[in-house]
Amino acid sequence: MSLFIAAGVSFMAGVSVPLIPLVNQRTVTTETGLEQQQQSEPNILEITPLIEQQQHAYQQLIAKLPLQTEKELTFSVPDQFQGKTVYKVGFSNKDKIIALTFDDGPWPKTTNEVLYILKKHNIKATFFVLGTNVKNYSGRLKQIVEHGHAIGNHSWSHPYTYQNPSAAALEIDRTEDLLYKTSGVKTSLFRPPGGFLNNGLAAYARKTNHAVVLWSSDSRDYYASEQKLLNNVLKQAQSGGIILLHDGGGDRSETVRALPKLITELKQRGYKFVTVPELLEIAADTK
Repeated sequence: MSLFIAAGVSFMAGVSVPLIPLVNQRTVTTETGLEQQQQSEPNILEITPLIEQQQHAYQQLIAKLPLQTEKELTFSVPDQFQGKTVYKVGFSNKDKIIALTFDDGPWPKTTNEVLYILKKHNIKATFFVLGTNVKNYSGRLKQIVEHGHAIGNHSWSHPYTYQNPSAAALEIDRTEDLLYKTSGVKTSLFRPPGGFLNNGLAAYARKTNHAVVLWSSDSRDYYASEQKLLNNVLKQAQSGGIILLHDGGGDRSETVRALPKLITELKQRGYKFVTVPELLEIAADTK
């Protein structure tokens, strides 16, 4: 490890580690009476053990760095939504509020493109992620969190078939453990793959006080063209609604192309965008 990198690590960790000089210096007086620094050959026998000691210190700092910099982030839900299934929410006010959600990520290319579009339009969304993809693309998950979006659990491997209680627990708990280990995220949001409510996953999620979040507006972007996708969402859009889109699981280029137009049209119709946790909080506060 270079001393430059090590110095940066010590700064990030908030610990001051002195750098070892690579050469010995001595002060001499010139004919003009001015003092100058002269370098002499380093004593390798003296420097080597010091370098080894400092490298060991750097390794210890690096090992501790994730613990020092990781922040815990919890996406909780109001009591009345815990253990419940949510398609949309109702409001007593007249505000037009809607939530964008993205499933099956994080994904190498598409997630980044979606994040760019959302940032450009100053919108926060909710990403329901798969444990397998978090494992493979943990950097993308961290990007989602750093951009201020909400995270939901979408199971580990996206199973449609029946899962017995222990298998269902593994699908959900394993994903939650990795979310926390990777990004410090804890979430009470769960979306069952395919929206299936009777294969054991949703039952376990409700039992553990998750909000089982479905949708009121399905883009069908897993096969729809850009225009068809737009039509599917816009004809079902409503205040308190939840829009289903995908950033992972396949070619989502149609979703990426349609997303800016969808956002623009919904804004023109007077909608404000919120995350699912925000949507549930607003609904709880207005009842």
